[in-house]
Amino acid sequence: MTLFLFGIQVVTGILLLLYYRPSAEEAYESVQFLMAEVQFGWLIRSLHAWSANLMILALFVHLFSVLLLKAYRRPREMTWFSGVGLFGIALAFGFTGYLLPWNELAYFATKVGTEITGAVPVVGHFTLRLLRGGDDVTGATLTRFYGIHVAVLPAIVTALLGLHLYLVQKHGMSVPPSVESAGGPRRTMPFVPDFLLRDIVGWLSALALLAALAAFFPAELGRKADPFAPAPIGIKPEWYFMFTFQTLKYLPAKILGIDGEVVGIVAFGLGGLFLLVLPLLDRRAARGESSRLFTGIGIGIIVYVVVLTYLGYTANPTK
Repeated sequence: MTLFLFGIQVVTGILLLLYYRPSAEEAYESVQFLMAEVQFGWLIRSLHAWSANLMILALFVHLFSVLLLKAYRRPREMTWFSGVGLFGIALAFGFTGYLLPWNELAYFATKVGTEITGAVPVVGHFTLRLLRGGDDVTGATLTRFYGIHVAVLPAIVTALLGLHLYLVQKHGMSVPPSVESAGGPRRTMPFVPDFLLRDIVGWLSALALLAALAAFFPAELGRKADPFAPAPIGIKPEWYFMFTFQTLKYLPAKILGIDGEVVGIVAFGLGGLFLLVLPLLDRRAARGESSRLFTGIGIGIIVYVVVLTYLGYTANPTK
């Protein structure tokens, strides 16, 4: 399902590139022209926006289902590593693509997002300047995000996706440890036509949902970004970054003499590293034994993400 939605992203992205102009002077107008003048241009942009959100949602579900079912255990450690890498790249796609329409919300959300990146210890200032193309969010930032979005990230994702799919084919689909330890015959299903037909039904269902969302809730453009205007009240990131954004808002200014934002960013970095090396830490699952500790950690992460995302959307934007 995730791969299908990624394919939608590729096709609609190519169609958008036919009209998009990556400069601060023309980006907004090119998207406006696409949506208002090009036949079905609004639909293509809406499909691109909604498929991006559904793809990341599918990635979240896939990641945590693999975690809870312990499908990362030997010999599938490399499959997990490549999958976590793909998850990170998908978030980078969302972050870089958000700025491209050069509208007001995207501009200020990117400004906040890159400022958070700049708070990373040691490499933060360098990373901020690298992303922005200077000290501020300008047309150079838009050009860099465009290059990253349409060239750098697709090149990386092609290599990682190829590795991931190869490993899935090589090792096959995993089964839960409880099923594996029970022994006995396992139910199998031929890929053609049985499993393929189930996939097609799933893809058509996803396409119907995607078309309905794009038609009834089309992507909005808003107002053109004005770097000299004050930031609108209640600027928020995309939903998949909301839990990190809200966490940083709750942290105090100082924690043991260290900036609270720095502590939060380091904590999220360590959390990402923990997810990446999880197969190396969960030795019980590697032996086919029950691993309640890591199951509890996985459930705790899910609850944390859901609760903080909910609080992010319901909190008073002026506080």
